Amino acid sequence: MPITEQLSFEFSMYSDLAESLGESEMQKDLPVPSNTIWDQLWCVVGGRESYVKAVEAGRWVGFSCSLGADTRGLREPLVEALANSAESATIAAVGDDGEGKLHLLLHEVQHQGQLIRYLLGLDLEVPASWSKRWSL
Repeated sequence: MPITEQLSFEFSMYSDLAESLGESEMQKDLPVPSNTIWDQLWCVVGGRESYVKAVEAGRWVGFSCSLGADTRGLREPLVEALANSAESATIAAVGDDGEGKLHLLLHEVQHQGQLIRYLLGLDLEVPASWSKRWSL
């Protein structure tokens, strides 16, 4: 599968996850030093948005996320940002001939591994797409 298609597939998995979680579940964290599920998804959004800015600038310009402190822990702004960032990152990936696509894909997959640990550790339902992709 071409990397751009793989990225689109990975993005769709996050939509499945976001749709399966309520706001209270997104605010959960593990009983060891960790952040919340919401914070993990915030980083996914920020990674995508930062990637788009890098493609537009032709170089890495740093990490930033449009989800501000006023939205922290809120489900709806996060779900919307996941959808918007997936769309813009998919468009940017088509025009990226560099290694940026690989770095973005690695970032997406890294968070999937972390989030699987959260879902299992918190006894939350794992979306079917995640179960199938990772043979859970």
